[in-house]
Amino acid sequence: MLLTVQHQTRYTYSQPVRGVVQSHRLTPSKFDGQRCLNWQVSVSDGIMGGSFRDGAGDFVQGWSVQGPVSEIVVMVQGQVETSDTSGVLRGHREIVSPLCYLQWTMQTRADVALGKLAEASAKADGSLNSAHSLSAAVSEAIAYKPGATTAATTAAEALALGEGVCQDHAHALIAAARHLGMPARYVTGYLHATEDDAPHEASHAWVEIWVEGLGWVGFDPANACCPDERYIRTGSGLDARDAAPIRGTARGVGAEDLDVAVAVQLNDQ
Repeated sequence: MLLTVQHQTRYTYSQPVRGVVQSHRLTPSKFDGQRCLNWQVSVSDGIMGGSFRDGAGDFVQGWSVQGPVSEIVVMVQGQVETSDTSGVLRGHREIVSPLCYLQWTMQTRADVALGKLAEASAKADGSLNSAHSLSAAVSEAIAYKPGATTAATTAAEALALGEGVCQDHAHALIAAARHLGMPARYVTGYLHATEDDAPHEASHAWVEIWVEGLGWVGFDPANACCPDERYIRTGSGLDARDAAPIRGTARGVGAEDLDVAVAVQLNDQ
């Protein structure tokens, strides 16, 4: 598939801030399932800083904006050619051991209920079948409902509520997999999910679980599938905060307001 992405993130401040520093994970990953044809990230009045590819193989770019400034717009535009690899992350170069992704975070810590869900739905054998079973169990246990949770909601809280969004599904699956000793990580990117190419409120999130003999395999419990040619992968981390597409800080006392619009369009090849 040939997918075109337009992603705008607008920050507004109630009082002008003295400056902003940001770190971006907004560039498509390099692996067999996708090929970036063109890609541009811009920041209004921004100064591009250093960049690097981290140990997990993700491209990180620094930006800064000198104030006083009351509004910043981060714009992402580009085209990516994708293919279906059945969720397997083939050809992705990284040096971090999968064992690093066994550590829990506040949002991915398994409580008793998550532990029981994991143990009831899969074996602690690191197999592909177990990973599929875990993803299916999370899909069934947490109904997709925008607005039911917040960015701070934990995996345990989302499971108890029985509702959430893709972030909650991802955190719950990560927690369940790690409970069984299966390395799992949070993945961010884009999804062509609507036939009319209507804008989304945010980018998408799913999970990669380490399966012996295959490597990292993607699972999207929010949509009950593995990532296919509709997905564009950009970054990863221990949880949503660690893998955030944009991280940063503003120097000032004004309140920050955030508005995000994402449109992923399918183009004829």
